[in-house]
Amino acid sequence: MIVVDNGSTPPLDAAVIDKLSGNFGLLRLDPASPSPAHAINRGLAEACGNVIGVMVDGARILTPSVLHYAYHGVGLSPRSVVVTLGWYLGRDLQRWSMEGGYDAQREDAMLASIGWPQDGYRLFEIGAFDEGSLDGWFANIEETNALFLRRETWDLLGGLDERFNAPGGGYLNLDTLARAIELPDSELVVLLGEGAFHQIHGGVATNLNHRALAASLREWDEKYRTIRGRPFRTPSPRKRSYVGALPDAVLPHLARSLVEPARRLPLGPSFDRAIWQTPSPGATDPVCAALVELAENEFRQRRFQAAAAVARMARAHAPDEAAPQRLLSVAGAWLRDAGEPRDENRAGFDAARGRAYALLGDADTAEAEFCAALASNPDLADAKTGLASLAGRKPAPNAARPADKTSTLPAKITCCRRRPFANISRMFSSFR
Repeated sequence: MIVVDNGSTPPLDAAVIDKLSGNFGLLRLDPASPSPAHAINRGLAEACGNVIGVMVDGARILTPSVLHYAYHGVGLSPRSVVVTLGWYLGRDLQRWSMEGGYDAQREDAMLASIGWPQDGYRLFEIGAFDEGSLDGWFANIEETNALFLRRETWDLLGGLDERFNAPGGGYLNLDTLARAIELPDSELVVLLGEGAFHQIHGGVATNLNHRALAASLREWDEKYRTIRGRPFRTPSPRKRSYVGALPDAVLPHLARSLVEPARRLPLGPSFDRAIWQTPSPGATDPVCAALVELAENEFRQRRFQAAAAVARMARAHAPDEAAPQRLLSVAGAWLRDAGEPRDENRAGFDAARGRAYALLGDADTAEAEFCAALASNPDLADAKTGLASLAGRKPAPNAARPADKTSTLPAKITCCRRRPFANISRMFSSFR
């Protein structure tokens, strides 16, 4: 472990390093550039290992197994680019935590509240993604504060570009990761369940208030354009692997990053958040297409059991169409066993199935479903509308029927609600 003191005032006390057990060294630069680029390159030159990790910002706490999994990640391919996600302590973007009174004293109290360092994974309980890792493991990552490469890969990069000479480096960190990912045959390796947590320390970028940040970003962006001849763009890796495990404390962050990403779609630009998948081409069979549209609408309304029931009807109608099968791959889990819904969802379920039978041209069964829905919920508008839409589709009855089916028929079947669905059509035949 090589600590490079880049001209700190006062200097880092060498006795602190001397007291640590293990292989530690201290290198001080004085005078020093305000950018960390030269200091890091000096550290790279001093390092003698075959796998080298760089942390641009020393004010970080790592989770316990970063080095363990990083070493294995580098071994996955000759050009592995191993990264950790960046996090803030304080449960919010740190510049905003500071606006709310977060300071070093409160940070120390928060660390004490989780018993750190006894269980380093409890850091996730008091942390939040930083801006470079905002949408987690499955989105493109702008930067990392713990980057691990083979020595030959660092040599191929030529280290860090010292033209990024602004205080703090500006886009230095982003540029280094992007260049590594853009190397031929590179493979991004993301560490699961590990992270580098930023402590409050008055950092040039991380602790800059939001009012001053915009001006700094414009300055750093212009510097990047001057050096690279184009605006910065987040790298998109050709290959991506994952190493590690997911402790319980990180699961809420994982759920948020997948279900409601803050700015990017981690599962690709064509991923439909409303139906949790990339839509398949529309069905060629028009009835199947109409059923899939109905099922997807039920899914978007979070009526997953009805979505599964209608999608199964579409699949039975057109077994070779991909569209209903794609939807069932995510919706089918909600309708198990006998294929009947939970009682509290019964009315909407029956109404959706009624619309599906109407699309299939089975008016008798559609009517039975709509009436069953009204037996559970007499005010359900979808069922009333569905019954009205059946008028004119069915032949005139042989005997007189009550004028108001929505008020009379459901009352006759209320006592029969627990009979299997297959008996409902026969019941209606006897009522007529």
